[in-house]
Parts: sequence; C-alpha cells; structure tokens
Amino acid sequence: MQAVVCHGPEDYRLEEVAKPSLPDGGALVRVEAVGICASDLKCYHGAAKFWGDENRPAWAETEVVPGHEFVGVVEEIGSEAAQRWGVAVGDRVTSEQIVPCWRCRYCLRGAYHMCAVHDLYGFKRRTPGAMAEFMTFPPEAIVHRISKDLPPAHAAFVEPLSCSLHAVERADIQFEDVVVVAGCGPIGLGMIAGAKAKGAAHVVALDAVASKLDLAKRSGADTALDITTDDIYEVVRGLTGGFGADVYIEGTGHPAAVKQGLNLLRKLGTYVEYGVFGSEASADWSIISDDKELDVRGAHLGPHTWPKAISILESGVLPMDDICSHQLPLSQFQEGLDLVGSGSTSVKVSLLPGS
Repeated sequence: MQAVVCHGPEDYRLEEVAKPSLPDGGALVRVEAVGICASDLKCYHGAAKFWGDENRPAWAETEVVPGHEFVGVVEEIGSEAAQRWGVAVGDRVTSEQIVPCWRCRYCLRGAYHMCAVHDLYGFKRRTPGAMAEFMTFPPEAIVHRISKDLPPAHAAFVEPLSCSLHAVERADIQFEDVVVVAGCGPIGLGMIAGAKAKGAAHVVALDAVASKLDLAKRSGADTALDITTDDIYEVVRGLTGGFGADVYIEGTGHPAAVKQGLNLLRKLGTYVEYGVFGSEASADWSIISDDKELDVRGAHLGPHTWPKAISILESGVLPMDDICSHQLPLSQFQEGLDLVGSGSTSVKVSLLPGS
C-alpha cells in the first residue's frame, strides 16, 4: 500500500510499504480521510526546531506513518473486537487519537486521556497513523461508529471537534455567561459551537482573518471581532455591564492571546488554555491571583466527548463544506502540510488516501 512515512524532521516520504495485517484483538481499517493539524506540522518540523530548543524531543518516532484525525471503513475484525466495540466489517469508524494502557493511575481513575504510558496514532511505531491506505486499531483502542452519510473529510473532523468540546467542558459554562473564544481555526470553531450548545448567553469570537470570522458567525458566534481593528475590550465590557467576560477559551497558541484573555476576564472568571504554543508565554500572575482570583484550567485531547462530537457533525449545525476547505490525494501530502503552515490560506486540510 501507499503511505507517508516520517524519516525525521522535514523528511516525510510517500512510499510503498507492506499492507498491515489484522492485529490480535483489533481491526484492520481502510482509511477514507485523514486531517492535518498543527501538531502534525510541529512534528514535521521537529518539536525542537519548532520550539527553538534542542533539548525538547521531536515527538514523532522515525519510520512512523503520521496522521491522528481520521475516519475509515472496517476491512477485517475479529469476533472479540467486534463485540467489544460494537462494530462490524463495512462500518465506518474512527478511533480516539490516544490508545491508553487501561492500567495506570490515570486510566484507573477515568482520566484515560492522561494515560502515563499511552500510545498515539501517528507518533509511535506501535500505532502507525492514517496517512496511508490502511491502518490498524489495537485492542486497547477506543472506537466509535460514525455515519456514512457524511463526506469523509467531514467525518474525520470528529477528532478536532472532540478536543474543542473538552475545552468547553473544562470551562463549566453557565447559562448567563459571556464566553470569548480566541481563534477561529478548526479548534476555535468547534469551541464556538460547543459554547452555544452549553447554553452560553453570548459567544464572542476573536481572530484576524475576515473569512474565519465569517465562519465563526455561521458556527454560532453572536459577535465576531477582528483583533487588529476592533476594540475588543470595549465591546466585551459593553456586553457585560463593564465587568468583563465570564469565560475565555484560548485556542490560538499565540503568546499574546494569554495576556489578552487575562485582561478580558472579569474577577472570578475562568480561563481555559487549549492552544499549543510555539514559544514560551509570559503573563502578570498577579492578575490571576491578587487582581481577579481567576480559575485557570488546561485542556488536553477530547476525553468522553466523541459521541457528542459525532452527533454535532451528523446534525449539520456546522458549515462543514467551508470548514473542510481543502481535500487532497495522499500523493499531495507535502502541499497539505504547506497549506496548514501558511496559516490563513486554509481552514481544515484533509488527505483522501483512496482518491
């Protein structure tokens, strides 16, 4: 089969490799679509180069097929796995990007997304990713069925959407809350939809790209502001009687967005950080403590949110035709990486191995 293989930073190659065989207790899946995200780009460049710190690991092991947000069709599956996951040959499926051990402290307490010894599709040799014609699910995987009525690229969006919904869960949004979402890329758009679904009174979207702000409005934002031209602080104060936002969810990974969020929040507000940063971010911690007594929470992956993400996609509430802006054949993986790296040229880029 054809697959993209990581040989090191900025050395990904399309190669002919052996088609995987059905693993004991697992499944063999024909890949329909795989999305490219910021973490794929970070691994492509090498985390050390991305961070400007040679002491940081490169994350992705060499000789690994990348790709962790995907959808496919079950090609082969054993009876035990079919019963465990409730799927059969011919079903369209996806699998959560983390493959937990189910034995460590975190797994035993329900926090499987923080598994101490986990595998990740597309980052480790034991769990090759989806930039290939076929992939396998090991028995420890978490597998979900998803409708065949969705275009493949739309269905593969379930992974970033699940991450967005987890960040929203961490925010503990109340009915009267004014929620600010920083960044209207794939993750931010899902945060907007999730915040509205949670009953936020008003959702404010922030970005610097007009087309993404338009998508934010169509994804549920009540107000969409351009951070380069609009007075975002004045607008938020006007929406809150001068107090500030109740919740700020950061999805850009830009250091300036941290200070922005701390300043936009009211006293006793909630800050949720989901962004993956390319450099260290600094802030006046007195704002968090002495000035405002803020709740500051991190968010990682999308535990327990995949069923809801699937239902949102299947409901048609999101403008997926425009969110999924680019679909390319596997042979054009380099163009896909470059599109993601350009920042404003695309929204969600996907590869379609069967095309």
